[in-house]
Amino acid sequence: MMKNHFVSVVIPTFNEAENIKEAIEKVKQQLNYIGIPYEIIVVDKYSKDGTAKVAKKLGARVLFDNEGKGSALVKGLKTAKGDILVSMDADLSNEPKELELLISAIDIGYDVCLGSRFIVGGGSEDMPLIRRLGNKFFVWLVNVLFNAHYSDMCYGYRSFSRSAFKKLDLKEKGFGIETEMNIQIAKKKLKAIEIPSHEKKRQHGAAKLKTFRDGYAILLTILKNLK
Repeated sequence: MMKNHFVSVVIPTFNEAENIKEAIEKVKQQLNYIGIPYEIIVVDKYSKDGTAKVAKKLGARVLFDNEGKGSALVKGLKTAKGDILVSMDADLSNEPKELELLISAIDIGYDVCLGSRFIVGGGSEDMPLIRRLGNKFFVWLVNVLFNAHYSDMCYGYRSFSRSAFKKLDLKEKGFGIETEMNIQIAKKKLKAIEIPSHEKKRQHGAAKLKTFRDGYAILLTILKNLK
């Protein structure tokens, strides 16, 4: 039986009006099924397509941030009221049914639970070969440099205990945020577990990730954290 918890789900957005309605509805459906109190926080980059308006109409708490994914995510997680914090994407690539595992891992005593597309039961419908190779390289590099044991690196579906999140010294403003989190988790020796996660294809709109630009940003994040 799951203990008494309050869960905050944080979703950064930028022009996701076509996706955010279904994303919020599915999250609400799953958390209501689990029977746990929750809040949904959308951190929007001043979208022009009405993303914030849709989110508010569905009962989400809406914040605004104009710097980048990392800045938005950290702002949402710092503002969240939950004792369990969950981060996820707005593009319907993350499966809400996996929320129960993410929450349960924190409930039984882990500090952090990381979704992984590269362990048994995980997978991705949206990872071209160049991105797959890049991810493997970054996983190897972080594992070697920071004495870690990750199987996935640049994936944002994860959960934290509130106390564990407060220990992370996060500075990244953009797409290097998940890598910085993984490095900080290793540095702080937090108790972490990976669970299988299946990444679906983006449902609507263009992907925000740019392979080479964001790959370079991730490499810089790793190098900066060597200090």
